[in-house]
Parts: sequence; C-alpha cells; structure tokens
Amino acid sequence: MKTVKDLIESKAKAFNVIEPGTMVIDALSVLNSVNLSYLIVMDEHEFKGIFSERDYARNLILKGRSSANTPVKEAMSTDFPFVELNDTVEYCMNLMNTRKARYLLAFDKGMFVGVVTIHDLLRQVIFNREDVFDYSAAKQLLDDHENARFF
Repeated sequence: MKTVKDLIESKAKAFNVIEPGTMVIDALSVLNSVNLSYLIVMDEHEFKGIFSERDYARNLILKGRSSANTPVKEAMSTDFPFVELNDTVEYCMNLMNTRKARYLLAFDKGMFVGVVTIHDLLRQVIFNREDVFDYSAAKQLLDDHENARFF
C-alpha cells in the first residue's frame, strides 16, 4: 500500500512557500501565479502554517480587513492534523475525513517535509483504481443480475 513517503516523493519540490510577514495581497498574487489553493508559510526552515483561499475569505473578507495591510501570519491556519512518512494513504483518507481537513502536514522525525492534500489522495485513488474498485465483484454482480429469472 502507498505511504505518505510515496506521495511526498511523487510531488515536485514545493515552490509555493512564503514568509509569515508577507502581506496578504502579495500572497494572493503568489497563489494566482502558482495556480494552487494554498501556500506553505515558513520562517527560515521552520514550518509556521498554511495560507489558503479559505483563510483569505474567512479571516480577511468576512472580517472587513485589508489584504494590503495584513500580514499572512495574522490570517494563516496552523491547526492541521499531521502524518508521518510511514503512514498509509488509507490512514490519510480516514484522518482527513474524521478531522474534516483539506491538508495534512507530513513530518519525518519531527521535521516538516511537506503537505498532503485531498487532491494528492484522489490522484492515488484514480491511478490505483484496480486496488480500490473490485472489477471482478462488479462483473459477478452484473452477471448474476443478467442471469436472474424474474417470475
């Protein structure tokens, strides 16, 4: 079964990284340029949080705050479930579902190594659909239905 390590290794090196002091207006520009829904907020080599479109909507727009005058550190999210490199994709799916999370933080021996998104997990399901969908069981069900005699 695929693991978090497999997911992280299959992804390109993160280029969607900003600093906590970046103004939200600049972060939005980066979001637009990288065509992703989130940015990783790092201070030097230390993970600080994630800034997402949802953070912008909830922490600025709905509160009437200015994106030109608000640093990302005042709008980002920091409370995410975390996983280790040896955790399975199935575990990640269950964790996202139970915690209603869109992102999981991946760590290796206490060091931040990346983000697992719901899109990463969906790609795994699609690429490995043979492992997810039992086609022989579906075929048997269809055959049984076709051979059923209705009175």
